[in-house]
Amino acid sequence: MSPEVGPSSGSTRRSFMITPTVAAVSSTVAQKLAHAAIVRTDPERLPPIPLPAGIRSRYVSDINELTFHVLEAGFEDKSRPCVLLLHGFPELAYAWRKVMLPLASAGFHVLAPDMRGYGRTMGWDDSYDGDVFMFRHTNLVRDALGLVSAFGHRSAAVVGRDAGSPVAAYCALIRPDVFRSVAMMTAPFAGPPPLPFDTVDGTRQAGEPPSNATSINGELAKLPRPRKHYQVYYTTREANENMWHCPQGVHAFLRAYYYYKSADWKENKPFRLKSLTAEELAKMPTYYIMDLDKGMAETVAAVMPTPAEIAACKWLPDNELAVYSAEYERTGFQGGLQGYRRTGPRFTADLQTYSGRTIDVPSLFIAGKSDWGVFQMPGAFERMQSTACTEMRGVHLLDGAGHWVEQEQPEEVSRLLVQFLQSAA
Repeated sequence: MSPEVGPSSGSTRRSFMITPTVAAVSSTVAQKLAHAAIVRTDPERLPPIPLPAGIRSRYVSDINELTFHVLEAGFEDKSRPCVLLLHGFPELAYAWRKVMLPLASAGFHVLAPDMRGYGRTMGWDDSYDGDVFMFRHTNLVRDALGLVSAFGHRSAAVVGRDAGSPVAAYCALIRPDVFRSVAMMTAPFAGPPPLPFDTVDGTRQAGEPPSNATSINGELAKLPRPRKHYQVYYTTREANENMWHCPQGVHAFLRAYYYYKSADWKENKPFRLKSLTAEELAKMPTYYIMDLDKGMAETVAAVMPTPAEIAACKWLPDNELAVYSAEYERTGFQGGLQGYRRTGPRFTADLQTYSGRTIDVPSLFIAGKSDWGVFQMPGAFERMQSTACTEMRGVHLLDGAGHWVEQEQPEEVSRLLVQFLQSAA
């Protein structure tokens, strides 16, 4: 950020007089720097994305100040009910390629955007020092509303995985009149943050804020094997550089990252953690609770699959991984990492507007049985079912899938989604 311009303790009246001029120049420079960080890509210069027949790629402008890149299926009949698919990190709309056609075949108009900060969607600020508040959950709900409306729908079902899961959840919580059913994957939704209760007379304490990755990170560093939380690491300035310009290259980095968090890595055997403590969190693999002295590039390099294991990976062959690696080589990872920086009072206050609200439309949860994401936040999986969602229609943990459930087990995910969406409609 540009330095604050103002008088020093020894300023004279003259220096006060010229400060507005200096400030104006500084503001102009800052505006130019900010403008330079706005992602603007010429689609004509990008190679086409290899897509299955029946899925098309298109751009939709003027959606909450962005131009969205959207994959679309089932577009032949505009009267079809809409399903909006929101991807996770580090993925793209392309992650839904195996699910879109089964949904379209079941009679749905299917939309899968590159979300704000990702891929070929344009108009967002990719600088570390940009306004991260634009990536708040309520603004991403605004993105989703704009897309559904632009395609001529008054209502839609919304499906989100990983980073897309809480966005889908807030879509259903904030605008149930539009998003009339919701399916969440990988990341359980425990509800919006609470407001301090019954504190006006001082008879009750507001209590400590809920423990989170940031508050627990100091305790992780004190363990005999010093560790750090990946969500905190992803908020740091060096995270993007570490992954984008890693020695092994983006393609090999993503190969190891996807492998490590999938069912292919046989050590992924998640279980419920007893509490949100450093000792309990340290039981998770290093892609979640990292060694203190390593970045993510070094972390996943240690488990790089063998050539034989790569050749045997049918759910993500090398030519499909190349779609991801080409996009992330071009854009870097900062856009996706901005979502991990939704921490602190501004973001909490924004969501506390909905304190006490529940998801009252039909809801579904799907994850892989080998996915630690289900249990990484102790208690969230249970709260989702007991309090956050009042119309939970099913919870499914699928064999043969880890973190990338819609890619590892697309047939079963498609079957469950079609069944749920038809019954919810």
